[in-house]
Amino acid sequence: MSIFKLSWKYLMAKPLSTGLNILLLALGLSIITVLLLIEDQFENKMSRDAAGIDLVIGAKGSPLQLVLSSVYHIDFPTGNIPLDEASAVSRNRLIKSAIPMGLGDNYEGFRIVGSNHEYLELYNVNFSSGKAWAKPFEVVLGSKVAKEKGFKVGDTFIGSHGIASASHEHDEHPYVIVGVLAPANNVIDELILTSIESIWYSHDDAYDHEKLEQEVAIKGFPKTDEPREITTVLVAYRNPIAAVQLPRMVNARSSLQAASPSFEIARLYELLGIGISLIQGLALVIIFIAGLGIFIALFNSLKERKYDLAVMRAIGAAKSQLFLMILLEGVMLTFIGAVLGLFLGHLFIYLLVVINEQGVISGLTAFAFVEKEWWIIAYSLLVGLLASIIPAWNAYRTDIAGQLTR
Repeated sequence: MSIFKLSWKYLMAKPLSTGLNILLLALGLSIITVLLLIEDQFENKMSRDAAGIDLVIGAKGSPLQLVLSSVYHIDFPTGNIPLDEASAVSRNRLIKSAIPMGLGDNYEGFRIVGSNHEYLELYNVNFSSGKAWAKPFEVVLGSKVAKEKGFKVGDTFIGSHGIASASHEHDEHPYVIVGVLAPANNVIDELILTSIESIWYSHDDAYDHEKLEQEVAIKGFPKTDEPREITTVLVAYRNPIAAVQLPRMVNARSSLQAASPSFEIARLYELLGIGISLIQGLALVIIFIAGLGIFIALFNSLKERKYDLAVMRAIGAAKSQLFLMILLEGVMLTFIGAVLGLFLGHLFIYLLVVINEQGVISGLTAFAFVEKEWWIIAYSLLVGLLASIIPAWNAYRTDIAGQLTR
């Protein structure tokens, strides 16, 4: 019988002890797997959503809130800013491009975002049907909005004021769907896009039918003779010098606020890092206990098997074979625990997505494999080796004569 089969049979001789050690190790590794999957996908999504956006200009308040509401659409806007002032700032020589946005409305929880066609170009989107808006109250749906609501080109709906779904409806201003976007795997999948003029007109007290036939701003800032407001401006720098000068200039010389998405998200990672570190610490403690359990199980098992080992030596088994057999037991235990831990981690993410379709972050999937998961397997095998090295050495030093004469 091979050393591998013999090691396996010894493990199966005590199924309860073996099963508990595997389960304990798998529990700790599954926690780490979940954290790795969420962290990796969260960072990737944040990077995709902020691609091409160097600076956000909006109303004064929390810079993190400004970034979250304008780039990721997961917080309330800090307020509105005068169109004229925002337009003047956007003409600064340090700015390569400036995309105005109007926020504040929604349809059943999906945010209605007023902007121009440059916002579509920012995310390099493709249309699955229809085209981009050209007139007020024409909208383009993100792929997730169209899928969940069952909308198609030509359908209409009534938007609501505010970010929350249960808000006052703009009954006199129905939106007409003129386009549906293909899945882009970023924040635009969950948005309803229209012109800034649509946002303005939906809040006007007097309903002017003539405005519905006017062309809207396709690029740049909308033109108007009335004093109007927008919510934010997404800025791309012209050169590296802008990163140093522009935010300071906007914050010091205007009533506006400038916030860097990369800086604010880095700060958010720091805030979240404390909680993640605590959970990782707990998982490592569980893994340590599992490794200790494997050591104790092998050590106690070795006491009961000393006679068997002596017989094996007497019939020709080498010391190295006994050493390898015990090592294999520890490695097999941890390898099974690692595979089970990875499976449980991915299963948890899958159930999380099923229960809450958006999961912890939108676009979360259980079918992604993170490179660091290979390290989980490697570290698990290392735990198995460390836990079994002393029992294996004791097996190597088995006294044949002493054991057989007892």
